[in-house]
Amino acid sequence: MNLKFLETFVWVARLKSFRLTAEKLFSTQASISSRIAALEDEMGVRLFVRDSKGVSLTPEGLRVLEYAEHIMDTLQSMKAAIKDPSQVRGRIRIGAMDTVIHTWLSPLVTRLMKCYPNLEIELTAETASNLCSQLEKGYQDIIFQTDILRFDTVRNAVLARYPLHWVAPTGSEFDRADVTLEEIAMARIVTFSRHSRPHQDILNMLHTADIVTPRINCVNSASAITRLVRDGFGIGALPATLVHGELTQGVLTRIDNVPLPPVMDIVASWRTGAGMELVEDIVGLTREVVSEYAQQMPTGFVLAGGEA
Repeated sequence: MNLKFLETFVWVARLKSFRLTAEKLFSTQASISSRIAALEDEMGVRLFVRDSKGVSLTPEGLRVLEYAEHIMDTLQSMKAAIKDPSQVRGRIRIGAMDTVIHTWLSPLVTRLMKCYPNLEIELTAETASNLCSQLEKGYQDIIFQTDILRFDTVRNAVLARYPLHWVAPTGSEFDRADVTLEEIAMARIVTFSRHSRPHQDILNMLHTADIVTPRINCVNSASAITRLVRDGFGIGALPATLVHGELTQGVLTRIDNVPLPPVMDIVASWRTGAGMELVEDIVGLTREVVSEYAQQMPTGFVLAGGEA
């Protein structure tokens, strides 16, 4: 039995798409179809049903998948035991939300390039909700965002927790000890994208405090939020680690004498199964990079994560 055909079968079953499998394996849809047809001929059963809704496994295909994944797991374990990481080739697709891009993504990419010099790294910057959708559809191998994903084939790890703070220009009318949460809410709050986890948490927090009509401006760019707050557009609700430089320089100040928004979890989510051992290794490297980044920040700026 051709192991390449077996690997192709596993990926089509996982991604439910001949096109996505072709992209993943650096091949063409015609070649993928040919491999599946050859495997079906060899086994004497039909493995997939293709219709307007996409690709789904037949009952026979479901039974074959269990054995195929076991074979691929064993093969990958054997390769991992003898292979030099510097010789790993292929492509890894990483999606990251803006907050990660502006904190530790660059050190992670540098580490990956050093450990896997022959690995092609494809980066995507998107909102957390879009990244979750892309992972579910098979467009990403690993994503860094804010939510735990509840899918059978997806694992999660909370890499870190970013406490959110109210941040305002130093010397502004809000830079005083007696400022209230009501004043902040009625001024103008600048925070992350609408319907994002931080946005929803802030809304819930303010509603719990009986502030039902807060002025909240949602922006999907961390650098834009920082610039708007610096220029006096409003009060930022964002992690202090994002504006560490501005806080150190005295350009911005934290307003910590009022209730603070809930912390923001930074979550890694990735697909599991045969052929995904490289992703597991990258998650391990990411933990190291995030830990090193946290140690460089002032105490309390980045909190430890954990298993999800």
